[in-house]
Amino acid sequence: MNPRERYLAALKFGTPDKIPFQPGGPREKTLARWHQEGLGKDEDWLAAVWRHLGVKVAPEGPQAQPGVSFRMNPMFEEKVLEHRDGHYIVQDWMGNVTEISDEYDYTYIREAKDFVTRKWHKFPVATRADFEAMKMRYNPDDPGRYPEDFAARVRALKERTHVAAIHFSGPFWQLREWCGFEPLCMLMIEDPGFIHEMVDFWMAYVSKTMARVLEAGIVDRIQINEDMAYKEKSMISPAMTREFLLPVWTRWVKEAKQAGVPLVDMDSDGKVDELIPIWIEAGFDVCDPIEVAAGNDINLYRKQFKHQIAYRMGVDKRCMAKGGKVIEAELRRIEPVVRDGGFIPGCDHGVPHDISWPDFLHYCGLLAEMTGWR
Repeated sequence: MNPRERYLAALKFGTPDKIPFQPGGPREKTLARWHQEGLGKDEDWLAAVWRHLGVKVAPEGPQAQPGVSFRMNPMFEEKVLEHRDGHYIVQDWMGNVTEISDEYDYTYIREAKDFVTRKWHKFPVATRADFEAMKMRYNPDDPGRYPEDFAARVRALKERTHVAAIHFSGPFWQLREWCGFEPLCMLMIEDPGFIHEMVDFWMAYVSKTMARVLEAGIVDRIQINEDMAYKEKSMISPAMTREFLLPVWTRWVKEAKQAGVPLVDMDSDGKVDELIPIWIEAGFDVCDPIEVAAGNDINLYRKQFKHQIAYRMGVDKRCMAKGGKVIEAELRRIEPVVRDGGFIPGCDHGVPHDISWPDFLHYCGLLAEMTGWR
């Protein structure tokens, strides 16, 4: 099987020759540590893992992707507003005013290079007038949303052996970026009509923006990012989820399926047990990362939801950091779901810097055996 066939078979409860090997990727501080512990300074970490495992994998080369952008355009100017007491007050590209340690700068907000704690001071949408101004940054007909070489990418992707994917923010994630978490939740109670206005706008914007790539028939996977759960519970109730979010998810999944997209994936950190039934109702095929520290039990979920939904990730990063017998026991814990199918195991978030290079290699060896690579 090629990587695309293997990935689809694994998450569609088929019979892949091997389960895709996706141990999880390191953040910036993690890589810095690994370089001090044996990873070559200019060496690709995954190539080093394969070499350590003694597994020869054909080089994949450049992998074309559709390249559709759902982000605002124009973005806000990124700038430092103030520097005090070891912190920067910055305006980020989304229009938020946030505070971060001066160990970092605003570029760390743009991309997930490391685990960065922030304090929010101001959000760009507080009124309907703010929202009207924000809408101007989301024109689905903006020619910059698709790369200039999109036609060539389509031709190349017709013969793909890798997974082609698009991803974008779900309604909860996007409204949280506009309004802020606490103001958003208060608006759901005090002004639900305004919430529906914003949700309806985002639903239509995403649908129109992705229509061209769906029509091209080159998408294997759509990932919708929500991050809508705490350690113990969902951030909003199931009733609110059904009222504000379910219609949007249902529409997008329907459009994807009508276009022949085999996998629609929901990404949310936190405890997701009360959300999974709603995701199944919306038609999602996969959810991740199944964070163990949040109390998610993938074995229980498989008993409850059978083959109605597949999973990715789900390996406790804390056990990876402890290494040895602890990570061995963790992989035995998830083995029943691995054997049952519909699961690609890997670290249940980005790999943090408390995981050493030797412990990561030990974990990768165990994972390679479990997924059939050696």
